[in-house]
Amino acid sequence: MTKINIRKAEGTWTVRAGGAVLVESRKALVLSEGDLPDVIYFPRKDIAMAFLDDSDHTTTCPHKGTARYFSIVTKSKTLENAAWSYEDPNEDVARIKDYIAFYSSDTVTVERV
Repeated sequence: MTKINIRKAEGTWTVRAGGAVLVESRKALVLSEGDLPDVIYFPRKDIAMAFLDDSDHTTTCPHKGTARYFSIVTKSKTLENAAWSYEDPNEDVARIKDYIAFYSSDTVTVERV
């Protein structure tokens, strides 16, 4: 089984897309899963949810559960399925409930500031 480690992300983390700051948080979590790159999860209450639209897309991870996705709506375009959350995560990763992660890309910046 893949070892998953969740810990507090040190410092302040932000997410930017389309020239807007979607998140600024000092309460982010880092999820490490095997050899995969670390993923930063942000508490929902720190996210400007007005920028996110529910997506019909879902995926299932045997270690975390079913992920639901969100699209980021910017002034110029919609970034499909650019964020995800586990609404009812498996017990081993229960800490990420009510948190959302974002895909870092050319159009979405996830960084420690």
